[in-house]
Amino acid sequence: MSSLSRSRWLISALLVLALVFCLALTSIASAAGTTPLQLSSDPYTNTSSQHQAEVEPDSFSNGSTIVAATQVGRFTDGGSSNIGWSTSTDNGATWHNGFLPGTTVFATPAGQYDRVSDPSVAYDAAHKLWMISSLAITNGLTGPNGAAVIVNASSDGGLTWNAPVVAANANGGFFDKDWIVCDSTPSSAFYGHCYIEWDITSSGNTVQMSASSDGGATWSAGQATADSVSGLGGQPLVQPNGTVIVPFFSSNATIASFTSTDGGASWNSSVTISSQTDHQVAGSIRTEPLPSAEMDSSGKAYVVWQDCRFESGCSANDIVMSASTDGTTWSQAQRIPIDAVGSNVDHFIPGIAVDPSTSGNTAHLALAFYFYPNANCATADCQLEVGFVSSTDGGATWSTETTLTSAPMNLTWLANTTSGYMVGDYISTSFSNGKAFPLFVVASAPIGSSLNEALFTTQQGLAIAGGTLAVSSEGEHGSLTTPAPTSAWLWKDDCERFPPTDTVGLRSLPDWLRRGTPRARHVRASSADCFLHSALPGPTRGQPPARLSSRGARQRLIPRQAHP
Repeated sequence: MSSLSRSRWLISALLVLALVFCLALTSIASAAGTTPLQLSSDPYTNTSSQHQAEVEPDSFSNGSTIVAATQVGRFTDGGSSNIGWSTSTDNGATWHNGFLPGTTVFATPAGQYDRVSDPSVAYDAAHKLWMISSLAITNGLTGPNGAAVIVNASSDGGLTWNAPVVAANANGGFFDKDWIVCDSTPSSAFYGHCYIEWDITSSGNTVQMSASSDGGATWSAGQATADSVSGLGGQPLVQPNGTVIVPFFSSNATIASFTSTDGGASWNSSVTISSQTDHQVAGSIRTEPLPSAEMDSSGKAYVVWQDCRFESGCSANDIVMSASTDGTTWSQAQRIPIDAVGSNVDHFIPGIAVDPSTSGNTAHLALAFYFYPNANCATADCQLEVGFVSSTDGGATWSTETTLTSAPMNLTWLANTTSGYMVGDYISTSFSNGKAFPLFVVASAPIGSSLNEALFTTQQGLAIAGGTLAVSSEGEHGSLTTPAPTSAWLWKDDCERFPPTDTVGLRSLPDWLRRGTPRARHVRASSADCFLHSALPGPTRGQPPARLSSRGARQRLIPRQAHP
């Protein structure tokens, strides 16, 4: 070999080694960015709930501050010992944590309620207050009862918290699923107004809204929408012009929304965003197709939820998305391309975030979610993981999926509830300094009699990557899925004929009858459920029942039982 050839060979070899070294560094940096970081742990020891069990996080960010909240010490039949908070004031570099005061009998100082659930976080820029709303629960004769919506506030950047204010009192009724947001745009006519959404389960899940203009010190009486819509899981958003948009999961098995243009003095009739059909997630894990909603700097709202319409036979869930600039007209639902159609990967419990400094076709979107690599798993072998994708063009294209968990979770490591194993009914993602911080629950093998389930985020946050994986609309993958029709109509008075020892087909039952094993092929109908719902409005014999939609595996003929 000539000296020139040797030189060329040596240069080529060195270039290859340099490339390999750079790729290795990139891989190491990427791995460091996605390393899970535990933010909190359950300190409570009351024997009435499960411990080392943190579930259902929400979060919000403003400037360099991120505040997250989560249930701590989950009860089997609803609620938790307290709400924990985790706060970063330096763009996620360091974190502080603690537990809200004055909420439950287990809090320090103690509050008047037996349990608490459903935390939601907001920031009121006008009054420079952080707020955490939650559902206060009392122990009733027939079980836990959603007694009030309460709000704890912080005036020092989320590092210490005041005793709660009661925003709404159930007065013997049953509340569920609160969510809070504030108008923080100085040019808005309603700057400094904050809004809370919840539903009255004891009145057929009637959606309610309340507003405050004094930093959460006082709240208006609960109001229904103009059409008295029912549903749950609403997530209010506020546009820069002050219009409030509230996407929610409607009781007629659709994703819907309603608006207010007068600072919460009145609420308009609801509109349909999209029909909704979701695959029954395997393994007896607790999940509902609740929407996750966020807004870009121009006021464009993005809503995502789990849906099986693109999968043959409704065999697995994708995450789908719709968007709107006014809360009234919504885009056609589009499939976010996390995995290929037909991959048999099941995606559920999504949490979307939008970088508040971006908008339109350059908006940066981040999406965290739970998933099973195999949708057909059973409780003993389901592998639960957390995934993440992002978009730099307003959701037109997406990055490849990044797995945030270092190892799959076994479902039996999770807190158990009457609705199944639980990580939460929702998940959360927030932006800070251009990076995404997913807030999610991770569990490992229990230690003795205690679980090992806690709140996590990612170290350093996640950079938002563009991608080439394009969303797809209905019809682009052939015919939409049509699950098998229900085998029988379940009338309100028919539940009496199913004694506790009988089993009936899963798709013949509304959600509230799916007790104990909500994702099994068959469930046992409880006479107690019949008793609890015998007075609720519903179809009676001799009247035509509400028709199941063509994909309506989850159409509800009777309101769902609350599981706070």
